[in-house]
Amino acid sequence: MFKVKYKETTKNFDFSNSINISDLPGYIRHYVLEDEQILAAYKTSRDHGVFTDKKIVLFDSYSEPRNCKEIYTIPYKSVSTISIIFETTTAELHLFLDSGYPVKLKFINVKPDDKIRLRILYTCINRIISNQEPNKKDIKRLITDDIHFKNSN
Repeated sequence: MFKVKYKETTKNFDFSNSINISDLPGYIRHYVLEDEQILAAYKTSRDHGVFTDKKIVLFDSYSEPRNCKEIYTIPYKSVSTISIIFETTTAELHLFLDSGYPVKLKFINVKPDDKIRLRILYTCINRIISNQEPNKKDIKRLITDDIHFKNSN
């Protein structure tokens, strides 16, 4: 009998801006299949994250030890648990994969419209991983970027 010891790692991304789907760099579109719809896209100063109706694709760029880009593809069917946390100017999306691997996606400088977009995205993903059909109106709002905070004042 032997024991395998490993250090659990969590991949963190701190997204600072949502990106209009039409403004995505061309290389990112190579990782999205023709039968997929891009729901939302985000970026950091160097990284990108794309949410489709089937998966999340994360582009992790780093310069040490050499100029590299690591690409993660997370199919929704491999997500066992998802949660979202909203704070005043940040939000965090926590994913736990079937393998037990945790992924934390942090969204910084979040404005009211960003919170609405994240709430709709979370709802869509949650329905997908629960084998339910996402709300078609929500999908359309994400794709067309029809997200507006309505102040009740």
